[in-house]
Amino acid sequence: KTDEEWRKLLTPEQYRVTRQKGTERPFSATCELPVKGRSGIYECVCCGTALFEYKTKFESGTGWPSFFEPVSDLNVRLESDNSYGMSRTEVMCARCGAHLGHVFDDGPGSDGKRYCINSASLGFRRRVPLTP
Repeated sequence: KTDEEWRKLLTPEQYRVTRQKGTERPFSATCELPVKGRSGIYECVCCGTALFEYKTKFESGTGWPSFFEPVSDLNVRLESDNSYGMSRTEVMCARCGAHLGHVFDDGPGSDGKRYCINSASLGFRRRVPLTP
């Protein structure tokens, strides 16, 4: 999509975060923590690619939504980010290149990863259980 098309599809905050590699202020937005009996998928707000399962979200105390693993390593792209005098690993949507956030090595999962993701980059699709 062109820059103009993205601006039409996204809110100003979504555009700033996902297309201009912005960061929302910590604790400025919320994503609900997993509740027993609920399930769903956090998706890229730009293209709808499945990124993180609801059950992989946890409270990190950082002020941004945190997840311990993506739905698939094929759905996210990781790149070195040395901006602002820091050495970090940027997380992007593999399909559309949207900036999502960063990944750090201090998470609770089996590989110790913490995907620190801007809530402005996420949409949520709730899974409704099938009834017999």
